[in-house]
Amino acid sequence: MKERQISFYSEGYKLEGTVYLPDDYVEGEKRPAIIPNSGYNGFNEFYPRLFARNLTEAGFVCLGFDYRGFANSEGENGRVILDEQVEDIMNAITFLQVQPEVDSERIGLIGWGMGGSNVVRVAAKDKRVKAVAALNGFYDGERWLKSIHSYVEWMEIVKTVEQDRITRVTTGKSELADPFIHYPLDPATDDYVQKELAPLSPFGKQTQIQFTDSIMNMNAEKVAKEISPIPLFVGHGKDNLLHPLEESKGLYEAAQEPKQFYLIDGKHNDFMYHEHPVFQSLTSELTLFFNTNLNFLANKVEIA
Repeated sequence: MKERQISFYSEGYKLEGTVYLPDDYVEGEKRPAIIPNSGYNGFNEFYPRLFARNLTEAGFVCLGFDYRGFANSEGENGRVILDEQVEDIMNAITFLQVQPEVDSERIGLIGWGMGGSNVVRVAAKDKRVKAVAALNGFYDGERWLKSIHSYVEWMEIVKTVEQDRITRVTTGKSELADPFIHYPLDPATDDYVQKELAPLSPFGKQTQIQFTDSIMNMNAEKVAKEISPIPLFVGHGKDNLLHPLEESKGLYEAAQEPKQFYLIDGKHNDFMYHEHPVFQSLTSELTLFFNTNLNFLANKVEIA
C-alpha cells in the first residue's frame, strides 16, 4: 500500500489525512475510491488505515482522515458533534473527487461504530455517494443511550445535558468530562481499548457534555429510506454489547432496497486485527459489495 499525506479544509478547519493507493496503481488511472470513517475517539492511523490496507489490496483508492479536533486536525479539543462530523465526511468527498487517481463518479463510504450513523446520514442526502457500509453502529441516539443505562441513570443524563445547555448559552462553553461518562464500554470492548487504543497519545481526552446532546438528537434510522437507490451494507457483531444488534436490525428494516445485512461472528472490535479470520471475512464481503456497486470489476483499469 502506497501512502500520500494530505490535508483539506472542512468549514474552515484544516483536517489531516492520507490517500492510500494500491501497490499496482499506475499513474493516469482513475480508480473507484472508498472513505473509511472512524468511530468515537477513533483516528485515521487505526481503523481507516486498517480497512484501507485490505481495500487497496483489492484495487481501491482510499482516503482516511481525522475529524476536526482529533489527532493533528484543527478544531476545538474535546468538541465532538455528530453533525459536524457529517460535514467533515461530505467535505472529504469533495476533496477526494478532485484527486488525480480517483473516478469522481465511483465513491463509497464505510462508517465504523459511531461513524456508522455519520455515513448513513451523508448517503441519505449526498448522491455523490454510490455505495455505503455501516458497521457495528447505533442509529437512534436517544434509544441507544436509554438501552445501555438504567432509568435512574438516563434521567441523570437528561438533567446533566439540560444543565450544560444553560452553561453553553450563559458562558459560551460546554463542560468537559471523562470521554466515557455517558458512553460506557462493555468489558470486552474496554479490554480491547485499553490494549490497542489507550496507548495512542491522542486517545482518551476529555470530551464536552455537548457530545451527549448531539447523540440524543441523532436519528439516522429516520432517514434510512432516503438512501435508496444507493446500495446499503449493514454489518453488525452478533455478540456486540456496546452497540446492540437491534440497532443495526432497526436500520436495515427502515432502509429500502437495495440493501444487504451481514452478521459478523464477533463482538464490537475483538476481531479488528488484519490477520483475524473474522475481519478477513468481513473485508471479503465489503470488497464484493463495493466491487459490485462501484462497477469495479467491469472497469478495473481506466487510463485518463
